[in-house]
Amino acid sequence: MRKERALFANPALAAVICNSNMVRDEIKLRFAVADEKLKVVYNAVDADSFTPALRAHRAEVRRHYGIPADALVYLLVGSGYERKGVIAALDALAMLPATARLIVVGRESNLRPYIRHARERDVLARVTFAGPQPDPKPYFGAADAFVLPSLYDPLPNAALEAMACALPVITSTKSGVAELVMGADAGFVCDARDSAALAAHMRTLEDGTRRERMGSNARNAVLPLSHAAMTLQLVLLYKELLEASVARRQAAKSRIGRPKAHPGVVPKADRSAARDSGGNADAS
Repeated sequence: MRKERALFANPALAAVICNSNMVRDEIKLRFAVADEKLKVVYNAVDADSFTPALRAHRAEVRRHYGIPADALVYLLVGSGYERKGVIAALDALAMLPATARLIVVGRESNLRPYIRHARERDVLARVTFAGPQPDPKPYFGAADAFVLPSLYDPLPNAALEAMACALPVITSTKSGVAELVMGADAGFVCDARDSAALAAHMRTLEDGTRRERMGSNARNAVLPLSHAAMTLQLVLLYKELLEASVARRQAAKSRIGRPKAHPGVVPKADRSAARDSGGNADAS
């Protein structure tokens, strides 16, 4: 933390690339970094690969895991289940109708506590712990909605991918994607530990018309975040920083090359300014 503070306080710091407004605001508040140094560039998402067309996998994935074709499936994708809010998702699932299902995709070093918790909440038969997957796209295609009640997430790629797949998203107030979700009316946001609120939002998405509308909004919200667009933003930012650096070096060389003025003598280049100001220019 000391090293982090030293980094942000360093006078040589030209810019901080933040991948969400939430991150930008936290850095500003915690380290008092000037607004002009804080640049927001969202993570890119491949909306050609993550697309509603992945629903072609829906029947296959559900059949593989024994999930009824008419079940309402919520998907959670993320590694490190504690930070990603899997416990809250399990608690919320316990408050939903028996037809609701949850698929969890991602790596977790100790799965036993989550299996035990699901059993204690009597939802183990309705949860699929799919583990890490080399290609999660079919799981997005099998889902009806995406949940990610993370304790903290600067900007989760999985949520952006879900949005590109036209899935409505329910996430936490401490996730950078919340600003995109709320700004586009593409889902809901609640406190990461408020499983009752999470369940209420999940129940709201039982309405198919609402799911379709919010899912469409979600995809439209992330279409501008293409790899080409985000790369261009970064290139333009680095161009701006390099030009400013060159200008500073040239100004420094210009100051070094100027002859020193004797006490009480105005340098030749400044004499006209001295006359215009009534001869009161500071020669120091």
